[in-house]
Amino acid sequence: MRCLKKQSIDKLVLFMKGLEERLRENYSIFKALELNCVSGLKPFKGRAMAKDGGIALQFNGVTQQLPIDGMVAAIAKIAEGYDEATITYIERGTKIILQADNKNVKIKYEDQQIAEPETHYGTSQLGNRDYLIKVGSATPLLKEIGILSKDGKVKNDMIRKYNQIDHFVELIEDLLKELQDIDEITVLDCGCGKSYLSFVLNYYLTEVLKKRCYFIGLDYSEGVIASSRAMAKSLGYRNMEFQREDIKNYIPDRDIHMVISLHACDTATDMALALGVRTNARAIISVPCCQKEILGQYNLEPLQSILKHGILKARMADVLTDGLRGLLLEAKGYQVSIVEYISPLETPKNLLLRAVKTSYGSKKAMEEYQALKTLLKVSPTFEKLLY
Repeated sequence: MRCLKKQSIDKLVLFMKGLEERLRENYSIFKALELNCVSGLKPFKGRAMAKDGGIALQFNGVTQQLPIDGMVAAIAKIAEGYDEATITYIERGTKIILQADNKNVKIKYEDQQIAEPETHYGTSQLGNRDYLIKVGSATPLLKEIGILSKDGKVKNDMIRKYNQIDHFVELIEDLLKELQDIDEITVLDCGCGKSYLSFVLNYYLTEVLKKRCYFIGLDYSEGVIASSRAMAKSLGYRNMEFQREDIKNYIPDRDIHMVISLHACDTATDMALALGVRTNARAIISVPCCQKEILGQYNLEPLQSILKHGILKARMADVLTDGLRGLLLEAKGYQVSIVEYISPLETPKNLLLRAVKTSYGSKKAMEEYQALKTLLKVSPTFEKLLY
């Protein structure tokens, strides 16, 4: 005997069609669907999870493996046997709740971006900062990457790391919003290591900006690739893949919109920048690390009385390396800014290079680059990798 009237079931099906379409478009960030039904005063609970490209729906001890387009019919068939039905559709950062009875069918949305009270995680230790990656809504992520302890407090030895990753997001927040016209932003992390930045950006794009995204992490170490894969699985971040690959040999099988590189040593930064240019990435973000190539090449006769001091020659080499990188990026059509990433008191390797594609290229910038290269008697790897 049908308990919910046909009118209510029809309206419920109409709303669920919207969920079906959302699931099809956002399968990688789908977390669960909870089905709570009531007959008289007795509750009956079920749950669906992502599995094999569809969903595994468990209700009353019975599990059905369903394709996405079979979800609505299966849930409607269950719901029509009860007096009331509540469907809670959960994806990363958002809940959608459908409530159906014989009077009405209602839908409401809940944003899960709610921070826990400051006293819970000791904000006084962290300074007066309004974090973008907030303890509370981002607690599972921050625990997984080791920023928080099991009881949800920031570890004393991870305060600096927490500040760094949050400041990184702050520095590129406007840039991320400029990519909103892209249906699904693909981010390539070169020399990803433990992939902290990829996990943080994945969270921020998906759960704060509500933007579809996909992440590819490259590293030559099988150990860090295995670790990153395990963390992605633990977090349920299915919109990520990690590959053991040499950056200079990588050929993507999809459009790349943003390339990031954090502390890639010496010419590994050049490999990341060149890959960004070759893939015509809309944005390139790099925090360079140790830089030895130009140090061993450049010669500037008018400054020899100054550069005879090794430390000054090394610091000048760092400036020339990043300056030439920025100029070559401008020549390739990027608008470039180089800013301080973190305090030089923490590390002298504290610059962040931001490049946004704005044109096909600049002849003037290329001429300036070639003139400087000749003056300095250098042959940068970045340029070689472009051709």
